[in-house]
Amino acid sequence: MYLIGGILSRSSIPCLKGALLIRRSKETKMEANNIEEVIQGLDSIIARAKETNSRIGFFAALYRQVTLKIEQRIYAGRFDDNVRMNEFATRFANRYFNALDAYRKGDKLPKAWKITLEATEQKDLIIVQHLLLGINAHVNFDLGIATAQTSPGNGLPSLRSDFDRLNDILADLLDRLQEVIGEFSPWMDILDKVGGRTDESIANFSITKARQSAWEQAEILAYQTPLQQQAILAVIDSKATFLGRIIVNPSQILRWAIQLIKSAEREDVPAVIDAINSIVRQNSQLEQLNKTAPENRWTISSS
Repeated sequence: MYLIGGILSRSSIPCLKGALLIRRSKETKMEANNIEEVIQGLDSIIARAKETNSRIGFFAALYRQVTLKIEQRIYAGRFDDNVRMNEFATRFANRYFNALDAYRKGDKLPKAWKITLEATEQKDLIIVQHLLLGINAHVNFDLGIATAQTSPGNGLPSLRSDFDRLNDILADLLDRLQEVIGEFSPWMDILDKVGGRTDESIANFSITKARQSAWEQAEILAYQTPLQQQAILAVIDSKATFLGRIIVNPSQILRWAIQLIKSAEREDVPAVIDAINSIVRQNSQLEQLNKTAPENRWTISSS
């Protein structure tokens, strides 16, 4: 498989009651206070992407599906520390929101996100490349520091079990995602054939391995001062940027395969966004709360 992978009461989760939907400055900066606001922020990004025919919506739609699954498990009490997982998911998402805000305003942003978001303007990339770029920047760059900041120092080991539980969520979603993308990109199995003859990141990307690497980064970052963290993050950003460049500009043999796949891919950006955004059915109780509260699997491997 290749490339692109007790009951909790409402009051026990911070900021779920009476919270503002998303804090926004005049410059439309987004900052979520809790996981519900994360979903609302993603909804806003997705809606704008559909209106403007922007491929930014591809990763945002996938990210929303992951967040919905996490939210459902939080409310079902499926984590060791559900309050902490709410904080973790929110902190992690805010790094994506901050990068997107900076990109839209022309401000400085991490290089891994810069190459990812600039690539959304390229029409020659296939759907999977756009998704992989977002996953690369968010997991290989953002995840380690978000993990370390959620449980710094000696508190980090207690987060490991819940951190690893997310792998099951991702594995399930990626299997279903491949089916959805196959409807729009019917020749994706070409990457299986080509990928078997190359070691390139674009043909052998593993989300589980990327998450393990992020955990190892967190084990270092959790014990560093903010100043020390910045120096380490610069190195991590360079590595993620290098992988991003490979995804955008793979070897010649993979470029030929991608061109062939692209020739058969449907060019309907809003439809692709809607399809990805429909993988997870939102729990009706959570929907109501959100309304009232302000093996020929190409591309993605979960192993």
